[in-house]
Amino acid sequence: MALTKVSTGVVDMSQDTGGLVIAKGITGEQPTCNPPTTSNLGSIRENMTEDKVEVCTSTGWQFLEEAGSSFIPLTVDYLVIAGGGGGGSSTGASGSGGGAGEYLTSIGGTSLQLVANTTYNVIVGAGGAGGAGGVATNGTSGSNSQFISSTYLARGGGAGTCYSVSTASIPGGSGGGADTQNMAGGASTAVSPGLGFAGGATGAHGGVYPSAGGGGAGAVGEYAAGTSGGGDGGAGVSTSITGTSAFYAAGGGGGLFGPSGYTNVGIGGSSIGGSSSLTGNASGGAANTGSGGGGGSYSTSTVSYGGGNGASGVVILRFPTSFLAPTPTLSNNITTDQVANVAGYRIMTYTCTSATQNGTVTLTFS
Repeated sequence: MALTKVSTGVVDMSQDTGGLVIAKGITGEQPTCNPPTTSNLGSIRENMTEDKVEVCTSTGWQFLEEAGSSFIPLTVDYLVIAGGGGGGSSTGASGSGGGAGEYLTSIGGTSLQLVANTTYNVIVGAGGAGGAGGVATNGTSGSNSQFISSTYLARGGGAGTCYSVSTASIPGGSGGGADTQNMAGGASTAVSPGLGFAGGATGAHGGVYPSAGGGGAGAVGEYAAGTSGGGDGGAGVSTSITGTSAFYAAGGGGGLFGPSGYTNVGIGGSSIGGSSSLTGNASGGAANTGSGGGGGSYSTSTVSYGGGNGASGVVILRFPTSFLAPTPTLSNNITTDQVANVAGYRIMTYTCTSATQNGTVTLTFS
């Protein structure tokens, strides 16, 4: 079709009672606008897929606000949770609870201003494995999660330890609990504004050999000493970024030496951390919450149980529904869940599908 160039800066249609008909088409028929050129910058069309008017800008195609002439900014809120640490095995006495992954969010702080048609990276950290039953082994620390860059990095939770082999507690986003008597809990390596607390400390064993709980994003793991039993995991922190309040990043509970006659094992924080048990291996952290696994207990029947696995982390993004769900590329070990409209926001949740490897995906907003 031939183009007719209008030499004046204004087309006066004030006496016309009809309307100006502009180009239209579906999203897949968008003309090139990445990068924009001097010939297409400012082009306007009706996007029939989204039923909105869009314009070619210096950052690519953008929708016009329905109530005004300015552009809707790509404002993104995030929740980044690292993988939780696995609990220690109970061989020889008891295992301590794993620490939660670091909790990092923009909710209550500063949202990100991102650019459409630009790629951004997501890494979801896997949880750490619990120490195997019948073998004197510490758990494994959780892996880091990240959105965009190391500026938005959440550190994996510290592993729980086994009484027979540990010489020090293990640090992490939230630290793993202590198991040997008179030992400090693992330190938190969280960096503000990220949240994480130390694992619980231990006092004299008193014949029960209790281990402390792992730290959570909301509290230190519980102290364990004497006949008090295993320490509970530190509390997690709740958020409503998805539209529903939920807890994330709690510590795992510590184990104890069952043959001494005590049965009060440590339980996981906020009902999402793993708990110890005298009847089987400790439980793992609740899936996709970055919580620590419970520490193993030595049962009354003299069976050495293993520690629970740490939960994998999660990355959740919230942004205006005027933007489409980000296009994923280079995806590996990732599951994506979308909620299309929660009070005007689109919610994207990215979880890790592997028990041992991180999930990764590259996203492009449009």
